[in-house]
Amino acid sequence: MERRRFLQQSALASGTFLVPSFVKASEGLFHQREGFRRLVVIQLSGGNDGLNTIVPHTNDIYYGSRPKIAIKPNELIKVNDVLGFHPSLEPLVKLYDRGHLCVLNSVGYPNPDRSHFRSTDIWHTASDSDQYLTSGWVGRYMEAQGKKPHGAIEIDDSLSLMLKGEKLNGIATTNPKLLYRNMNTPFFKQVLRQQTDEHLSEHNLGYLYRTMIDAKSSAKYIHETTKTVTSKKDYPNNPFGKQLKTTAEFINSGLDTKVYYVSMGGFDTHANQINSQSRLLAIYAEAMASFVSDLEANNTFGDTLIMTFSEFGRRVRENASWGTDHGAANNVFVIGKDLKKPGFYNQAPDLTDLDANKDIKHRLDFREVYATILDNWLGVPHGNIIGAKFDGLGFV
Repeated sequence: MERRRFLQQSALASGTFLVPSFVKASEGLFHQREGFRRLVVIQLSGGNDGLNTIVPHTNDIYYGSRPKIAIKPNELIKVNDVLGFHPSLEPLVKLYDRGHLCVLNSVGYPNPDRSHFRSTDIWHTASDSDQYLTSGWVGRYMEAQGKKPHGAIEIDDSLSLMLKGEKLNGIATTNPKLLYRNMNTPFFKQVLRQQTDEHLSEHNLGYLYRTMIDAKSSAKYIHETTKTVTSKKDYPNNPFGKQLKTTAEFINSGLDTKVYYVSMGGFDTHANQINSQSRLLAIYAEAMASFVSDLEANNTFGDTLIMTFSEFGRRVRENASWGTDHGAANNVFVIGKDLKKPGFYNQAPDLTDLDANKDIKHRLDFREVYATILDNWLGVPHGNIIGAKFDGLGFV
């Protein structure tokens, strides 16, 4: 039987159980050490409107294209003579003022796809727009470095493509205690007790048993390492705030995890964008401020880099429903303690030079962002992970 079909048909091969590895995860506690660099990836799912997030407040084309939804100059937070932040991003502006935020404008890729699902896959796999990959760039990074399943953790109940490799997947969990409990149910234990050397040597059964063994081992490691750490910081009482609180607890416990992934939805603002985006950006910024403050209080901010992206931006021109439709290039936020180029990495989008669909052209390839993080932050040559060579951007 083909391995993929075998796993799909097995009830134990879904959700958090699908965490394959061929090296058993360490069960000893990892003691936090200085210089253990980690990456937190945050996706604003749905396609956040970058033009109303970082606003070109002196641009007549911007205001002419958005007579109903443009952010007025007296409403936004101006940070220079050309650009300003959406008023809901005040907590983020404080990080900008401290030199902890780098804004990369016009990030995208050639021949952009305006489907949520396809564009997300492209960002998750670091593929070309006409290339279809089955593994994510973080999953490939884990495999190349011989990481354990908990080397990458998604704070969710299901695992995204970004954290899936060819033979090794990350862990998806929102509750390490529940994950540990699920891995120690009588049924799960009974299945593992029935394994034999013959099972482990068989192609499909062996793959599944090793998956289960490693999932159980990683669940125990995560639970034992994090169970005594509870954040003392106040976070917004919403799902995104809770996700970042859990992420901070994982980091501050000294968990041996290199990449965390968190997603916040709702940014597909086709109608009534003004109120919905204001609310969403406030949720994002307030939670981010709590998260950074939590890391700073525990001396882990210096070893943590945070990247925020959305699968695409929005059209330059507003639609008839007081919203915006799917666009192309967008801004990316990078937050860290010792950025080499804080502030605005490059100029605002050129609204006089749009693509054939009247969308913002990409000036930076998103894989250049990944290449910079892999080379300069995680210390791994990016070519083997991304599959092609890209210029670094030097923001970190």
